[in-house]
Amino acid sequence: MPDTPRDSAETPDTHTQTTRDIATPQAVCDFWFETLTPKQWFAKDAALDDEIAARFGATLAAAARCELWHWRDTPTGRLAEIVVLDQFSRNVHRNTPAAFAQDPLALALAQELIARSEDTTLPLTQRIFAYMPFMHSESLAIHARAVALFDAPGMETQLDYEHRHREILQRFGRYPHRNAILGRVSTPEEIAFLRQPGSAF
Repeated sequence: MPDTPRDSAETPDTHTQTTRDIATPQAVCDFWFETLTPKQWFAKDAALDDEIAARFGATLAAAARCELWHWRDTPTGRLAEIVVLDQFSRNVHRNTPAAFAQDPLALALAQELIARSEDTTLPLTQRIFAYMPFMHSESLAIHARAVALFDAPGMETQLDYEHRHREILQRFGRYPHRNAILGRVSTPEEIAFLRQPGSAF
C-alpha cells in the first residue's frame, strides 16, 4: 500500500499540548474508518494531510512518546494507536524521514495484538490496518508473516499488494522509493526500477 510521505509538516509543540488536545481511540477510529472513504486512505491529498495534522498532530506526538499506553487495554484502543503511528504519521510527515520513524513501534503493537489473538475480534477492514505495519516493514522475515496474515478471505487485494512489496524487498533488500527521503544512495538498478510506473505504489 502507498506509504510515500509528503512535504514536512510539524506536529504541535509538545510543550503546549494538553490532555484536551489528545483524541480518544474512538475518535481516531471514527475518523479513519467512518469519515474517510477507502480512496482517501491512500491518496496524496495535501488538504487531508493538513486536516489530520490539525486534528491528530498532538495525538501522534503523544503516541510517539509512548504516552498512550492506556489505549492498549482494548483491541480498539490498540488498533487506534497503530493507525495513529502507522497511517497518520505518513500524512502529517509526508516527504520527511519522520513519516517512517514510528514504524517499529506500530509493528510491535500489531505483533502484540496478534499474540493476544485480539486481531480476530476486529472487523475485516480494521484488521487490514492492524496488519499494515507488517507490509510497511523492510524485513523479509516480517513479510513472511505478512503473507500469512493477508492470506484470508476478503483480503485478496491486500495479499496482492503484499506479494508485490515482498518481491521488491527480495530484489533490493529495501524499498527504493524511500531512498531519497531517508538520504540513502540508490543503486543504478534501483534508479532504473524507480523510473517504472507504479514503482512507488
